Amino acid sequence: MRHLKQGRKLGRTTAHRKALLRNLATALLEHERIVTTEPKAKELRRVADKLVTLGKRGDLHARRQALQVVRSNAVVRKLFNDIAPRFAERHGGYTRVLRLGYRPGDAAAMAVIELVDAPTDEG
Repeated sequence: MRHLKQGRKLGRTTAHRKALLRNLATALLEHERIVTTEPKAKELRRVADKLVTLGKRGDLHARRQALQVVRSNAVVRKLFNDIAPRFAERHGGYTRVLRLGYRPGDAAAMAVIELVDAPTDEG
C-alpha cells in the first residue's frame, strides 16, 4: 500500500502545491527563517534540504537545477555563495522546525522553519 510515500498533498492540486513549495523555499533561503503552518514546514524541509545539497555541489548544472525551483537569481546566488559554504562539513539536516502553538483564527498548528546555523537577532 502507498500510504503517504510521496509526502503531503496539503489540500491542493499538484501545480498549486509545487508553486507553494517553490515560494516557501525562496522565502526560506532569502530570509533564513519563516513562520508557516506545521505541515507546510515539514514538507518544505524536504525541498530546502535538496536545494542546499545542490548548492554544496556548486557546479553549473546544480545552479540550473536550483533555478528551476527557486526562479530568483539573487536567491540562487545567495544559496551558492553564502549558505552552501556554511554547511560544507554537515551531511544533511540543514533545517529545523520549531513548533509555535496554534493560530488564533483557525487553530492551525504553526511552526518556524529556519536554517540550522542562521544568524540570531539576539547576538
